Amino acid sequence: MGPREEAAADRRGDGGAALSFTDFIAIDWSGQAVERPRGLAVAQARAGSAAPELIDRRWSRQDLLEWLAELAARGTRALIGLDLSPAFPFCDAGAYFPGWAASPPDGPALWKLVDTLSADDPHLAATRFVNHPDARRHFRQRGDCGDLFPPGRGRFRVCEHGQEAMRLSPYSCFNLVGASQVGKSSLTGMRVLHRLRGTIGLWPFDPLPESGPVLVEIYTALAARLAGMRKGVSKIRDGETLDALLAAFGSAPHRPLPRHDDHATDAILSAAWLRVAATQAELWSPARLTPDLARTEGWTFGVP
Repeated sequence: MGPREEAAADRRGDGGAALSFTDFIAIDWSGQAVERPRGLAVAQARAGSAAPELIDRRWSRQDLLEWLAELAARGTRALIGLDLSPAFPFCDAGAYFPGWAASPPDGPALWKLVDTLSADDPHLAATRFVNHPDARRHFRQRGDCGDLFPPGRGRFRVCEHGQEAMRLSPYSCFNLVGASQVGKSSLTGMRVLHRLRGTIGLWPFDPLPESGPVLVEIYTALAARLAGMRKGVSKIRDGETLDALLAAFGSAPHRPLPRHDDHATDAILSAAWLRVAATQAELWSPARLTPDLARTEGWTFGVP
């Protein structure tokens, strides 16, 4: 194996990096342009079989940024799943934003661009980025579909085609319209990723570290599907259903919640799934994950 192949193996996680973690954290993200979005939810599980605990507070994105930095400072060996897309499609057109001279060459440069152009947006929102005259041409927004947004559902990353193959329902990150859109969450997440750069790595943009925390992209619907939730049902809103799905991942029943909204239940179930998935070596080595994809589009953890 040559240097290029070894580097790619390290990014995928099959280059000898330890796959053992003590903590498993799932974060249901939100792109709502307010200080404390109702959709932000965090659940944490420890190694073993105890149910994940919901860290119940009125989170802001800044709170989460600081909390994640604290985990890194303590050296917590945590696998942290973020329910957002860390990059836009690149492979299909050879660029995130074809025709824009400022189009970044890789994920970290994309995060920097989004954060820089949105610097004046409060609450780590990204309104100014999507309103930039060159960027807006690529997005479908309410009342404003950019001339470079293609016909149909929009552009998809390679791993999002993999999600479709698993009978999930991915949305293009360039679509900012509708209740199921993920673009706004992804853009606000990119601002946080830029500010965490050098503090916590994001797989597969960064090699899987031997110690400390690591971030991965997750899709909470994938955890629900793997636990046995039937297609067509997407939300968990009662404790009995949540416990049945947790049991599929070898987890004890959850502690009763004041309310079973889908953000809290998604985070709890995804944390239990991360605990099971973390040791599955094949998930760290997706067959279609190339070095170019690792640095530009990334990958959804759990998509084979």
